[in-house]
Amino acid sequence: RISEDQLRIKEQKQRVGEFMAKIGIMGGTFDPIHYGHLVAAQEAFYQFKLDKIIFMPTGIPPHKKREEVLGARQRYLMTIMATEDNENFEVSDIEVNKNSPSYTVETLRDLKKIYKNTDFYFITGADAILEILAWKKPEEVATLTKFVAVTRPGFALDEFRSSIKSMNPAPELLEIEAPALATSSTDIRKRVKEDRTIRYLLPDKVWRYIYNKGLYR
Repeated sequence: RISEDQLRIKEQKQRVGEFMAKIGIMGGTFDPIHYGHLVAAQEAFYQFKLDKIIFMPTGIPPHKKREEVLGARQRYLMTIMATEDNENFEVSDIEVNKNSPSYTVETLRDLKKIYKNTDFYFITGADAILEILAWKKPEEVATLTKFVAVTRPGFALDEFRSSIKSMNPAPELLEIEAPALATSSTDIRKRVKEDRTIRYLLPDKVWRYIYNKGLYR
């Protein structure tokens, strides 16, 4: 942790443009959030020496039907529960408060207005990163953020790197290999529906909330 004096100097330098902050954006539906998300965020925070991670729960996912996804407020609340004990993690409600589908390019535009002199690192799973070309205005997104692909052992992005060379500009793609966790939100929802345990797959507060509210049944 940095001292208050160091933080004050850092903020002063940032105001006069001498310092670039580095903020990680952990975007996702988080339906529900689980340890896989948290491990990936923590790994990116340390590996790239980020100043903080902002978790960004999707409000209305553009590629899913509303009835397929739990309400945004409940997913947002579970994300807060999962991250509140980590001083380097924050949760944003920018997308949750929107009444229209959430697109990464629009969220990054909004963040650029809020955070001056900042480099963004958009963190997501390697499977999701493969869909960049199908995103809204992918080339503009590439000018607003670096991408951090969280891969599993043995997963190669060589073919994808070749495919994005045609983009102008091509996105800056970084990779981290997080500890292998076979957890997924889909599996957690399936387990709840089948009345199987989800304990130790996600933080205690989150799985207790899911059971107390009767979610995913």
